[in-house]
Amino acid sequence: MELLDELRGLICRYAVGYRHEHSRELLPGVRVSRRDARTELEAGISEPSVAIVASGLKRTLLNGVPYEYGAGQYLVTSLDLPVIGQAAKATREEPFTVVSLRLDPAEIASLLLELPARPAQYGGLVVSDADDELLDPVVRLLRIADRPDDVRVLAAGIRREILWRLLTGEQGSLVRQIGLADGMLAHIAEAIRWIRRNPSAQLRVADLAELAGMSPSTFHRHFRAATSMTPIQFQKQLRLQQARIQLRTRATPAATIAHEVGYASPSQFTHDYQKAFGKTPGEDRTP
Repeated sequence: MELLDELRGLICRYAVGYRHEHSRELLPGVRVSRRDARTELEAGISEPSVAIVASGLKRTLLNGVPYEYGAGQYLVTSLDLPVIGQAAKATREEPFTVVSLRLDPAEIASLLLELPARPAQYGGLVVSDADDELLDPVVRLLRIADRPDDVRVLAAGIRREILWRLLTGEQGSLVRQIGLADGMLAHIAEAIRWIRRNPSAQLRVADLAELAGMSPSTFHRHFRAATSMTPIQFQKQLRLQQARIQLRTRATPAATIAHEVGYASPSQFTHDYQKAFGKTPGEDRTP
């Protein structure tokens, strides 16, 4: 409990903002965030990372499935995924505070030779409890974040310790997959990168399977196991999120934006948009 309290204090110290929220990249690949009020659901693209909550509650939805994690818990994200998230519990007296660390496959790979073989685990998002062995190096990393000489000498070693605790912890099998260059997640990640680069393209599962080096049926099964979505559903989520960004930043008609992100039917776009975000494109457009 002492480590968790200290982690919360460090996040609040570094994440000083206004209007109830602030987020800051404290070190390369390390971000601290604080929210002093409950937020609305916001869409975004995740990346391979671990997010450790010190106080409050976060809710993340992947393909409509909610993942909730509160004080003393962490979320591992294994792939770039279209998610919707919110600070579900946050007040000025009890803010939502979280520290997120990007999980670099090369850093993980450097530790894999030190580990015995473990059964593979696949999944896009997983939630676990953070024990003191994980919290301790995370707290030590934040303690030195404003001391450049300490960061230069010590930070890489502390990051390596954090990765080791993740690899030897409850979700070690999943974290291991992030570092395997020839692992299933690496092949699925390559297909996801193609979909992200080509959100409006006509998607052929056979072509993605060939890119991933799998048969279409094997690729489809592994893709769904890793993301909880089919490739077609994944592309649709990306299109809708891109459309939402465009609606909020441009005065372009919704039908034009629908066409730009790959929708042939404006009515289908409106139906899918309302189902995903609870509002029609016109209702959701920023005034």
